[in-house]
This record gives sequence, C-alpha cells and structure tokens, in this order.
Amino acid sequence: MWNGELELAERIMAPRFTLRYAQPGAEIYDTIHDPAAFARQIAAFRAAMPGQRFEVQGEAVVDLDADRNGYVARPYGSRRPGVAVSGTDILRVAAGRIVEVWSVSGGAQGRSYY
Repeated sequence: MWNGELELAERIMAPRFTLRYAQPGAEIYDTIHDPAAFARQIAAFRAAMPGQRFEVQGEAVVDLDADRNGYVARPYGSRRPGVAVSGTDILRVAAGRIVEVWSVSGGAQGRSYY
C-alpha cells in the first residue's frame, strides 16, 4: 500500500482495525480504523513525500495458524532522496485480515538496520 497500491487496503485490512505508529508525528494514525480512511491517509502521506519508496528487508517472521490467525513481523526499509531508514511492522491477523498494526522506525534521522 505504501508504494501506491491503495486498493490493497480493502483486500488485506479488516473492516475495523487499530494502528499503532511509534514514529514522531504519526498521531493521525491513532484515529484511523477503516480501510478507506487508511488508503486516504497513505495517499496524503505519499503526496507529501514524493519519491518515497518502501522495500522489504530481512526475513519475515510468520506465526499463523490454519485459519490464518496470528502474527507477522516484517522488517522494511524506506528511502527518498537524502533519507534512508529501517523499521519493523508487527501485524496481528484474524481470519486472514490485518486487525492491528504496530510500526516503529528509526525516524528521519534513524539508522538503517540492514
């Protein structure tokens, strides 16, 4: 989604979910609980940060049962001209949809972990 595939929000996010972003200035995400609002916020973020790209880093840790309930942790990297950071998203999944996100990164002055 963060690289512009906003239609994914309706496919992978639960109808109601919780976002917990530890990055400075990310308080707006505390108020978002539905896929459409999340897609709109990501679009606004992308418009404010032209050239920002996210990439997979490291190995995902996946602990899902047969009904697709559990957790996924995925390291990521983010780059735009002059800035490169790493972070980790921890996703709680229920019935194959994301119901909770915990996200933390080094911030604009943070270090790259990979």
